Amino acid sequence: MPPIIDKKKCSGCTLCAQICPLDVFGPAVPGQVPAVRYPDECWHCRACVIDCPKGAIEIKYPLSYMMLHRDVRK
Repeated sequence: MPPIIDKKKCSGCTLCAQICPLDVFGPAVPGQVPAVRYPDECWHCRACVIDCPKGAIEIKYPLSYMMLHRDVRK
């Protein structure tokens, strides 16, 4: 499943697009909400979720990944 960006929380900093190792977000314009342009390329590494300063990104894992998921936020 691709990352889901909450447009109300997103500040348009494009940090998620900058740190994504696979360019899932494609080219991003500062000040605008990045678009998930290549959702099938996502590795579910959570780099975008962890580094988002506004907490605007969520990833819904495929069922097979749910058994391995460990929430890092406390």
